[in-house]
Amino acid sequence: MGHGHTHHSPGDRSAGNRRRLRAAMALTALYLIAELVGGILSNSLALLADAGHMFSDVAALGLSLTAVTWAQRPATAQRTYGFHRAEILAALINGAALLAVAGLIIFEAIERMGVPESVDAKLMVGIAAGGLLINLVNLRILHGGKQDNLNVRGAFLHVMADTLGSVGAIGAGLLILWFGWTWADPIASVLIAVLVLYSAWGLLRETLDVLMQSVPKHIDLEEVMEALGTLPGVRDAHDLHIWSLTSGHHIATVHLSADEGTPHQELVREACKTLSDQFHIHHSTIQVETGESQLTCNPCNGPNRIAS
Repeated sequence: MGHGHTHHSPGDRSAGNRRRLRAAMALTALYLIAELVGGILSNSLALLADAGHMFSDVAALGLSLTAVTWAQRPATAQRTYGFHRAEILAALINGAALLAVAGLIIFEAIERMGVPESVDAKLMVGIAAGGLLINLVNLRILHGGKQDNLNVRGAFLHVMADTLGSVGAIGAGLLILWFGWTWADPIASVLIAVLVLYSAWGLLRETLDVLMQSVPKHIDLEEVMEALGTLPGVRDAHDLHIWSLTSGHHIATVHLSADEGTPHQELVREACKTLSDQFHIHHSTIQVETGESQLTCNPCNGPNRIAS
């Protein structure tokens, strides 16, 4: 029986993500106070909802920044994979927080629909416009890290929710200013909350997939099985498992039944190269089985056997 194990550390993007998160958090915290005061003075629920988003943004960005820092800590004897999952946990918490914030906004908006209140529309529009500018800058800052990191994507979605809040507050303020439609304020809040719910659910679904060790969406398990099963000297591939440790860091383990006389080291090298080059899996553990070793392998003889 032969075993092979290779790993390749993914490119270190943590430094760039830390810079993005710090910059976005600083800008958000600076404008939060202005928007909160403006919401109170103008009596605008949409503006206060946007300020609530900004407050949750500061917390979310701080959580994400902490998680990025923790993820770089070295592995220990108790945590042999290190602390990479800290980023996934932060994304999960951010998604749950978005759901809670959206629920509170909808609840408050429904109450206000029954008794519309007067709103200082000019102040509301001015403050919301400033918030929109800050949010657009933050979106630009975080955009570079959201594609390959669920933690940064969670922070990005928080800021996106804020951006929608600013747009909604501006729109509601203009309707109140031009037509006196005070009901536009709570209606805008509900629309914003619905969009936030949609984004939050997508984030939660992706983080739960990682925590449940699901096969990454861009990888076809059968395609991987076929690629490994057609390597020279391989009779079949089985007991294949693929999951993500964190965003962009995928892991695979597999058993390969090989013909007698097949050089194990060469086979392991080719299998790892196939996983890396074709499927971007840079951390793999390969078990090669020949002769008697196949008889003692439970997956070889059990119901989970999958031949290529």
